[in-house]
Amino acid sequence: MTALATMIPIGRRAPAAPFLRWGRWAVLVLAAVLHTWALGRNGYANDYYAAAIYSGTRSWKAFFYGALDAGSFITVDKPPFALWVMGLSARIFGFGTWSMLLPQAAAGVGSVALVGSAVRRSLRGLGERAAGVAALLAALVMTLTPITVAINRDNNPDTILVLLLVAGGWFCLEATRTGRLRTLLTAAVLVGLAFNTKMLQAYLVLPAFALAYLYAAPGRLVRRIGRLLAAGAVLVVSSGWWMVLVDLTRASSRPYIGGSTDNSVWDLVIGYNGLGRVFGGTGNGGPARLPAAASGDLPEGLTRAFGGGPGGGPGGGFGGTAGAGRLFNDVMAGQISWLLPFAAVALVCGLLLAARHTYGPATRPVRAALLLWGGWLLVHFAVFSFSSGTFHPYYTTAMAPAIAALTGVGGVLLWRAARTSRAWRPVLAAAVAVTGAWAFAVLRRTPEFVPWLAWTIAGVTAMAVLALVASAFVPAKRDADPDGGRGGRAATRVTVVARVTALASAAAVLAGLAGPAAYAVTPLGTAVNGTNPTAGPTTGRGGAPFGGRGGIPGGIPGQGTPPGGPEDGTDGRLDGRLGGPGGMGGAVDAEMAAYLKRNKGGATWLVAVGSAQSASSLILSTGEPVMAMGGFTGSDPAMTVDLLKRYAADGSLRYVLLGEGRRPGGGADSSVTAWVKANAALVPASEYGGTGTSSLYRLS
Repeated sequence: MTALATMIPIGRRAPAAPFLRWGRWAVLVLAAVLHTWALGRNGYANDYYAAAIYSGTRSWKAFFYGALDAGSFITVDKPPFALWVMGLSARIFGFGTWSMLLPQAAAGVGSVALVGSAVRRSLRGLGERAAGVAALLAALVMTLTPITVAINRDNNPDTILVLLLVAGGWFCLEATRTGRLRTLLTAAVLVGLAFNTKMLQAYLVLPAFALAYLYAAPGRLVRRIGRLLAAGAVLVVSSGWWMVLVDLTRASSRPYIGGSTDNSVWDLVIGYNGLGRVFGGTGNGGPARLPAAASGDLPEGLTRAFGGGPGGGPGGGFGGTAGAGRLFNDVMAGQISWLLPFAAVALVCGLLLAARHTYGPATRPVRAALLLWGGWLLVHFAVFSFSSGTFHPYYTTAMAPAIAALTGVGGVLLWRAARTSRAWRPVLAAAVAVTGAWAFAVLRRTPEFVPWLAWTIAGVTAMAVLALVASAFVPAKRDADPDGGRGGRAATRVTVVARVTALASAAAVLAGLAGPAAYAVTPLGTAVNGTNPTAGPTTGRGGAPFGGRGGIPGGIPGQGTPPGGPEDGTDGRLDGRLGGPGGMGGAVDAEMAAYLKRNKGGATWLVAVGSAQSASSLILSTGEPVMAMGGFTGSDPAMTVDLLKRYAADGSLRYVLLGEGRRPGGGADSSVTAWVKANAALVPASEYGGTGTSSLYRLS
């Protein structure tokens, strides 16, 4: 009988200890505290998404399309599912910090619960206690992942993305266990909803889902393949319905699709939010890096797919240089990498242990779980490490469920193997040593941050490793006596080894989670950087160039300012200006904003500015629709001279703000700037009493 065979009691399950049940609830409470403590200080978090959520509360059209402004001129550069979740809450409870961010916090707690549940159900063949310990450990790791805490206190779509993907993984594992088709189809629907949250990133889990189902689901291979094809069809429908509806709608009847080059969702999928993220390109981290085989003359659409759209973020430098070591660099290491080494060891050893077991049905769900979470982690690691496009640290929150599950599943498998086999104790000791050493290295990069913690972790890790190594020289059991009896000393050895292994494992868990826990609590003490949320001490890299918190002086009528109000003393303004820190259309000071509101008349938009960064802050500051002519950074070709003439003629737009040296339309539409200067009247600064450097023009 192999080591794993002796550690899995086939046909019987020990009841779960009460502390495991209470432990699971305690972890959920901890997650809720981490995600909601002092949440009000975050204001509107990321102004870009907050403005779209607010606009959705003022217009169902803006809500459906995910438009930045209530006038529905341009959408945000993501599909709207996450905005719908937060927007419905804001419609029910009124727009504000808590109504917007509480659904995010709840989604984060839900992800923790689902990861724990998936692990527990997969390991039931090992006994309820082992499954409960693995589930508790997985949930705790998920809860204490620093970048996950940071992003779950923000309004970026990644929190909803992770919830949907974890739910999809839960149903996929259930489908492999029960063989029910509807369970597999539910997983496909959930991944489709995740696609409508963040497009192609949602599909990174599909290879792992397919592999786990093909391997572990009951029935003949042909039947499994057929069901996967059916799930693929459901996935296409659940992913593509919104895109098809939008692209089939006349462009004049809907907003411009922000981030696209041709005003289509399809271009956004394959370009800026698709291959452009991987290979880079304009707006996605610099010049496009086409594969070598794709060099030469290419059709415009294919070039755009690899190069990304023009409306991207400012390069991929948020997370450091692409390469195998990206997730371990100064910016990323403290966010996600703490348990990556242990997860890798746990995956390999877990597969070896499960493969050696002769009773297939008992460990088939275990192997399916290892394949699903292991494939999830490997694909994300490869894509996030080597992508050349825009890369933010918070993207890696999608890796947290896999790291947590592998730590729980693989950790329990290694622990049980070490209890019954001397050969596995050095393996567990090595995994603990590597994890502790990496935590020490990460903490010593910022020695001023909790300076005693690194050395404490080193000491606890050393004791755990020494105990495991020493126990390797004690046989787990003695051969049976000829008459079938067992010696008392053998039983004593077994008891001592089991206790030493348990204590060493507990010390290893404490050492492994101390570092991420220290990082995870830091977002509770400061306002979130809405554009680029991170946890832990400042490393001097990876900061966001755009401001995060907005405010509405005096409050949006009927809604009020965020609980607690802004903490920067500017009444919600950034650097004393309402329009953000000099976006692609200049900034708007308080005097100019008041002038625009007084003279808006019957116009749809308060003013047209160059970029969404300027527009979003102004939308939140005034409660009025503001037109972002160039999308996220001012380079989307959304505005044309003919379109501007039409808006001027029908009175929809009365004012245009031009920043010095900036182009409101960007690219080929820079002619908009020349037309405004030639045909609109410059409003003297003395007329509104402003002191800004931007130029305000009144359209005839």
